[in-house]
Amino acid sequence: MAAFFNGWFDRGARAPDFPAARERMVEEQLVGPGRDITDARVLDALRQVPRHELVPEADRPHAYEDRALPIGFGQTISQPYIVAFMSQKLEPQPTDRILEVGTGSGYQAAVLSQLVQEVFTIEIIEPLAERAAADLKRIGCANIVVRYGDGSHGWPEAAPFDAIIVACAPEHVPQALAHQLNDGGRMIIPIGPIDHQELVLLRKHGSFLEKTNVLPVRFVPMTGQVQG
Repeated sequence: MAAFFNGWFDRGARAPDFPAARERMVEEQLVGPGRDITDARVLDALRQVPRHELVPEADRPHAYEDRALPIGFGQTISQPYIVAFMSQKLEPQPTDRILEVGTGSGYQAAVLSQLVQEVFTIEIIEPLAERAAADLKRIGCANIVVRYGDGSHGWPEAAPFDAIIVACAPEHVPQALAHQLNDGGRMIIPIGPIDHQELVLLRKHGSFLEKTNVLPVRFVPMTGQVQG
């Protein structure tokens, strides 16, 4: 399990109590009324990961609010509930090797790093990939490998994966990702145009993908060759 620290403080003012804010986030946004995050391991991971370390400094006072935040280049860090929800639906196991498509800030990868053996994550925007790699190393995530590239191709040399999580929306499941999923593996992915997306859970049985629609969502579109 990665060890994290709270290295940022507001110079000239009393430092925010980030651990207390993180605990409130879990209790009010994830297990509070109307919420359905019940996996104890997922909840513990959200308690451990310092989300404020993975957002731009100006937004750190808002890091534990129930909303997405901008991280530059037209991208956002997902709201904590969506990160927890997708992680729970993926049913991560301690021995799993997981592929993430769409690193963004690195927050989802950091949460998964608490739950599985290894995380491979791909980001198509090079400066975001570089920043996430540096931030994840700084906060102690030793079991995450970050790559700059087109995530629709997956990561063939590291495949197969026990699970795949996709944080951007193609209009159909990229075949490369389906091929790189272990038999019995799970994939959670938003599918569809930006105004009509559905979060879908896929389970692989041989060459067949069992599909379950989970939740209407709104993610940034997947870019790269899949859109060509």
